[in-house]
Order: sequence, then structure tokens, then C-alpha cells
Amino acid sequence: MKAIVYHSYGTADVLKSEDIPKPIPKDDQVLIRVQAAALNPLDWRMLGGVPLPFRVMMKMATPTAERAVGIGRDVAGVVEAIGKDVTQFKIGDEVFGTCEASVAEYACAKESGVVEKPAEITFEQAASIPVAGLTALQGLRDKGQVQAGQRVLVNGAAGGVGTFAVQVAKSLGAEVTGVCSGSNVEMVLSIGADKVIDYTQEDFTKGTERYDIILECVGNKPFSECRPVLKPEGRYIIVGARHEVSMIDIMATAVKAVAQSTFSRQKAVMFIAKSNQPDLTLLGELIATGKLKPVIDRTCKLDETPEAVAYLEKGHARGKVVIDVAS
Repeated sequence: MKAIVYHSYGTADVLKSEDIPKPIPKDDQVLIRVQAAALNPLDWRMLGGVPLPFRVMMKMATPTAERAVGIGRDVAGVVEAIGKDVTQFKIGDEVFGTCEASVAEYACAKESGVVEKPAEITFEQAASIPVAGLTALQGLRDKGQVQAGQRVLVNGAAGGVGTFAVQVAKSLGAEVTGVCSGSNVEMVLSIGADKVIDYTQEDFTKGTERYDIILECVGNKPFSECRPVLKPEGRYIIVGARHEVSMIDIMATAVKAVAQSTFSRQKAVMFIAKSNQPDLTLLGELIATGKLKPVIDRTCKLDETPEAVAYLEKGHARGKVVIDVAS
């Protein structure tokens, strides 16, 4: 099968399309004939080399000349084979969810990591959901504890997580302010934001509005700068980071923010979304019923993945970048 892999660290130019053996599902896994996959910031961050402790924590293999490492966690496709312990799915089922090395013709996913794809949504839409959708949902509902009538600000509202977050916050009954560049203002308004701030013209941390929750998707406004515009018991939820910083710097910044909030009613929280079937199912249903709309910047073919990763790395993608594996 064809897969996008890398044998050494670097930038998008280390990615290659290679023929590698088709994976064999473990007892608790399904083999998916991939129709579409989607990219996330972690994909290009891993290319640059991540310290071993982080790779162990994220269960990521280390590339070598002899060992190819795949990319991608978002997947949508058709079940090709099942492990002996799998009971929820059968061959031919259309599914979406999370796995490792999804940017390939075939990928294995844990049974618990995928759900049935609603017939009303395309494979490309389904592939755009998992990481970004789960991050937005869990960040706002669970960590932010958003309630109807609260004010939510999404910094980085035009990105993959941000576009989902604006809509999730609205579905929870919040009044939503999005922060993005001027070229994306109309798009962010179109997906439900009540107000949009063009960051090239206005710094929201200098404004007079006060927010119950700030969802930080781009990492350019630290907790210390946001505290003046957080309500006394407001929450600052960290789900993204600046493009130019390392994984170590990302963790250090997050730890600092959490420490600063220890003795304050204003709380800073960092988390990594966890894939689970109820939340994937919920997101799929919201899209199938038109209550949530995936924003897809562009769809690329499998052999165009290196260019797609390079584009994503620039940090200006509007919504998600999807790989159409089946074409």
C-alpha cells in the first residue's frame, strides 16, 4: 500500500510516498481502507523532532533510516478487516475517528477509537472532525464548563480547532467573540460568532469586554496578558501554541500559566483531548443535522501531502486541511 512516511527529522520535505506493507489489525482493532485523512499541527511538529519523553507520552515511534514513521491521526474510511475481539463493527462499515498513521491507503484503529459515519456527511467532512472537534468540545464543555449566556472568546477562531470551537460554544448557548485576521472575519461570522475582532486592528486584551472563558488556540496571548479581560472566576483554556516555539517551550509556558493561577479564582488549564466514542458520535450527529459545519480550507491528494503539511505549517489555514486518499 502507499503511505506518507518519514525516515528522519526535518520539515515537510522529509515526507515521502512509499510502498509499505498493509498493516494487520490487532485483536481490538479494525483495519480501515482510508478514504480521507486530515492534518493537525502535531503532524508537522513531530517532523521537527520531539524529545523522547514526549514521544513516549504520545506513543510516537522514532524514525530511522530503516524504520518509516507515518503521519496523521484523523481518519475516515471503510472497515476492511476486524480483530477477533471486535464486536461493534463489521466489514464494509463506514467509520471515522482517530488512529496512528492515517495518511495512507490503509490504517489500523482501535475499536474504541472510531464510530459509524453518518450517511449524511462525506468522508472528507468526517475526517476533519476528530482531533479538532474533540479539542473544541472537551475544551469548552468539560474544561471551560460553558453555560448558556456566558461570554466566550476564541483566539484563533479561523483555524481547525477555532472554527469548531465557535460553533460548539454557540451550541452551548454562549455569546461568542472570535479573534482572527481581517480576511477571515466574514467566515467566522458566518459560522455563528456574535462578534469578531480583527487582531491586526485591535488587541482584545486591551479591550473593555470581560469573558467567562478564553479558548487560546494560537498561543500568542499568555495568561498574564489575558487576566485583565477575564471575569473574576474566568477560565483560560490552552489548546494551541505559537508555531515558532518548541514542544519544551510549549509545556513550560503552559506549566507557568497553570502555576500563576494556583492561588487565584481565575484558572488556566491545559489539556489534550481524548478520543472517545460518545463525543465522536455527538460531533457526527451535530454535523449530520446541520448544527455544526466543518470548515475545510483545501482538499489534497495523497501524493500532495508534503505540500499540504508545508501549507499548514505556515499557520494560516482556514479550518482544516484534508487529504483525499481514495482519489
